[in-house]
Amino acid sequence: MENKPDAPQNNPLLISDGLPQFDHIRPEHIVPAARQVIEQTLHTIEQLENDLQPTWESLIGPLELLDLPFEHAWKPVTHLLGVKNSDELRTAYETVLAEMVALELRLLQSRPIYEACTALKQSAAWQTFSTAQRRIVELKLRDARVAGVGLDDAARSRFLQIEQELSSISTRFSNNVLDATKAFELIISEQEDTQGWPESLRKLAAQSYNQSRPGTDQRATPQDGPWRITLDYPSYLPFMQHSRQRRQREEVYRALITRASQGAFDNSALIERILTLRKEKAGLLGYATYAGLSLASKMAPGVDAVETMFSELSLAARHHAQQDLMNLQEFAQARGAASPLAHWDIPFWAERLSEHAFGYTEEELRPYFPLERVLNGLFSLCTFLFGIRVAPADGEAPVWHEDVRFFRVYGENGALIASFYLDPYSRPQEKRGGAWMDNCLTRRRIDGRLQLPVIHLCCNSTPPVGDTPSLMSFSEVRTLFHEFGHGLQSMLTTVDFADVAGINGIEWDAVELASQFMENWCYHKPTLTGLSRHICTGEVLPDALFEKILAARNYRAGSLMMRQLEYGMIDMALHHRHDPQSGESPFSLQRTISEQMSVLPPLAQDRFLCSFSHIFAGGYAAGYYGYKWSEVLSADIFAAFEEAGLDNPGELAALGRRYRDTVLALGGSRHPMEIFKEFRGREPSTQALLRHSGLL
Repeated sequence: MENKPDAPQNNPLLISDGLPQFDHIRPEHIVPAARQVIEQTLHTIEQLENDLQPTWESLIGPLELLDLPFEHAWKPVTHLLGVKNSDELRTAYETVLAEMVALELRLLQSRPIYEACTALKQSAAWQTFSTAQRRIVELKLRDARVAGVGLDDAARSRFLQIEQELSSISTRFSNNVLDATKAFELIISEQEDTQGWPESLRKLAAQSYNQSRPGTDQRATPQDGPWRITLDYPSYLPFMQHSRQRRQREEVYRALITRASQGAFDNSALIERILTLRKEKAGLLGYATYAGLSLASKMAPGVDAVETMFSELSLAARHHAQQDLMNLQEFAQARGAASPLAHWDIPFWAERLSEHAFGYTEEELRPYFPLERVLNGLFSLCTFLFGIRVAPADGEAPVWHEDVRFFRVYGENGALIASFYLDPYSRPQEKRGGAWMDNCLTRRRIDGRLQLPVIHLCCNSTPPVGDTPSLMSFSEVRTLFHEFGHGLQSMLTTVDFADVAGINGIEWDAVELASQFMENWCYHKPTLTGLSRHICTGEVLPDALFEKILAARNYRAGSLMMRQLEYGMIDMALHHRHDPQSGESPFSLQRTISEQMSVLPPLAQDRFLCSFSHIFAGGYAAGYYGYKWSEVLSADIFAAFEEAGLDNPGELAALGRRYRDTVLALGGSRHPMEIFKEFRGREPSTQALLRHSGLL
C-alpha cells in the first residue's frame, strides 16, 4: 500500500521530539498536521476541564504541556512563512489559520480553567509557590481576561470572529509588503549613472540582476552592468546614500513610501479594517480604546506615562533635529545642491557630510567586518561578560536554506545550555525584511527531562557576492548584536517553566532591553577592534578609524530620535485617539503628526503606514513606543558598566555575570521593573539615554 503524504509517519510536523526537520517540511504537510494537533488538543482540554483540581501539578503542569505539539507542528510553519515564503506555503497556512485562532481562544476563554486558576491563587498552597510560579498563574488570569473569558456567549462568538479576521488580515498585510517589495526594481544600464557607487553596491546590484533573470543570455557584471536596485534594505540604503542621479533617487524613494499602497498589493483598506476591528475588540472587553487594552499587559502604567516619555525625549531632541537639517542644507548648498533639500536628498547629503566631518565612509568599514570575524568577536564578548562558549555545529541540524548556520552554546561548567540557528543574509524573493529573533524550542521540563532552548536569529545583511564573503556595514553589525541580545535572553534563561522562560512573559515594552543593551558594545574599543579583521590585509580596525566611529555615534541623533518618536506617536494616536468610524483617514492623522515631528514635511503621497508591519502585522500595535521605553532601560543599565569602568576588565566581567543572573536568567519570571531595580538598585532614568545620544 502506497504511503500518503499526510500519513503521520510521513509528516515531519508530527515528530514531537528533537529539532524540526526543516529540510523535509513541505506545504502539503501543514494542513493534516495542524488539524491532527488541533483535534488532539481539544480532546485534552475537555478531559482537563472535566477533572480540574486547583493544584499546580494537576492544572498548570498539564496546561504547559498543551503547547508542546504546537512547538513542533505549528511554530516551524510560522517561521518558514517569514524565511521561505511561497504561494503554496501561504495557502496551506491560511487554510488552517482560523482553526488555530479558534483553538487558542477556546483555551484562553475556558471558564473552568480560569476559575481553577483563581482558586489556586486563593489556596493555602499559594504561599509556598516561587515567584515564577505565582507570575505564571497571574499571567494566565490576565491573558484570559483580555481574551474575553468573562464575555457572554454572543460577545464571545463575536470576539472569535474578530480574532480570526485580524489574524487573516495581518497575514495578508505582511504578504502584500513582501510582494510589493519584490515587484519593484530599477534597472540601471548607463555607466555614468553609477558614478560614485561603492564597489560593494556594484557587485550586489549586478548579482541581483542576474538572480532575477536566470537563464537569460545577458549576464550583468559589476563593471559593466546592468545593475538592479530594489527596495530591499541592503540595496535601497547604499543606493540612496551614493547615487548621484537625483531623479533616480526620487523614483526609489517614492516607491518606498508608497509600497503596498496601490494595485494588487494595496494595504490601505486592510489598515482601516484592522483599526476598526481592534477598537471593537477593545470595546467588548470594556476598554475605551485599543491602546488601553494593549497597555493592560505592558510595563508602562498607561497612555499618559507613554506620552510623558514622548514629551521629555522630543523636547530634548527637536532642536538638535532642526540643527541637523540646517547643517545639511548649508553643506549641500555650498556644493551646488538644489535648494531646498527633498527627502530623497537626505541620505545622499547626510553621507557626504559624514564623510567630510568624520573622514571615513560606511563602505570603508565593510572590509574590516567580514561576517565570520564579527561572529567570533561577538562570541568572545559573550564569553568575557557571561562566561558562555559558542561553538559552530553546522551539519548537526536540518536547515531551510544552505546559508543557514547552526551553533551550540555551553555554560561556564562546559555543559550544553542552548543552541541557535543564524539566517544572516537578505533573500528578498522569499524572506521578509528587517531582523528578528524567535523561539524554536523553549526551555522547559518534560517528564523530568530538561528541554534546552533553541532559537532563530534572522537578519537581512549584505550577502556574499561571488568569491567575496559577506562584508557587513557597521549598521548591520549593530543589528546582529541587537538580535543576539534577544537571543541571549532566551538562551541563558534559568527558568524551567516555558510560560516565563527567556522572553516569554516579559512585558512587550521591556522586551527590547536586552537587545539594545548589546548594541552599546559596538562602541566599546576592545570589542570593536576584537571583531574586526580587514578581509585583504588582516589588519585590525585602526585606532584612528575607531575614534572616527565614536565621534560619529551621535551624528544626526536628534533626527533619528524624532523619527522613532514620530512612529511611536502615530501608532499610539491610531490606537488611542483615532476613531475609525469618524471618517478621518489614518493617513491624514499620520500626516498631521509627521508635520509636527519631522523638520522636513512629508510628501502628500506618503503612505508608509501601508508597509508599517510592526503595528499591522507584528506585535507592536499600541506598543511601538516600547523601543524607546526599553532603550531608556538599556541605556541606564549600560551606564552601570560605564560607572564600573569600561577599561576595567575585572569589574566588567563581574557586572556581566550579575546582568546574566538577573536580566538574562530571570526573563519573564518577574516583573521587569523588579528585575531592573535588582540590577540597578533604583528606578530607571532617561538621563543615560539622552547622554548616550548627545542630547543633554
